[in-house]
Amino acid sequence: MRETMAAATAAPTTAEPSTIAQTEWELRVPDGLPEDLPIGLAEAMRAAGLGAGGLYWKLGITVTEARAERVVGSMPVAGNTQPFGLLHGGASIAFAETLASIGALMLAGSGQLAVGIEVSASHHTSVREGRVHGTAVVVHHGSTLVRHDVTITDDLGRLVCTCRVTCLLRKVRAAMPTAPDTSARPPSTTAVGLPAGGR
Repeated sequence: MRETMAAATAAPTTAEPSTIAQTEWELRVPDGLPEDLPIGLAEAMRAAGLGAGGLYWKLGITVTEARAERVVGSMPVAGNTQPFGLLHGGASIAFAETLASIGALMLAGSGQLAVGIEVSASHHTSVREGRVHGTAVVVHHGSTLVRHDVTITDDLGRLVCTCRVTCLLRKVRAAMPTAPDTSARPPSTTAVGLPAGGR
């Protein structure tokens, strides 16, 4: 029994498909940006030294319009569902924050980047298939904060989710720190010397 459980919980020896897909995209698009981004958005992201990020690829987001006052995009339901086969609320929120962050970046001044600091969401209708479509509209643009209202609808135009997203505009540092390499670190242990997370 213990051998079966150990085999079932053993870490896979190959990279996860999402990691492989992201790496393939990075090879095809050296700066980490999708080929179909609106030109103004791609230029703004390159100027800030930003790539699309792994979650953008995993969620399958497509941005079709990116202007200072409005950002429009879509996301597939497939691959972004919870165990009951419905669109996961967290995927809707991540989609909304992505659109709002892009909008905030379009409003940011030279040498600034946008980071999400608050999200409030309400889920209205469940979705099982197709794509959801999001529109982020700026409702406040200050010197340090930008707020967007985001509506997400399904292919039939039904309201799926509404979000209010606040982003902070920050100055870009000369060199962004990179995450430390933890691959060579031994597993952490508890006070009694057992590996963290179990026996």
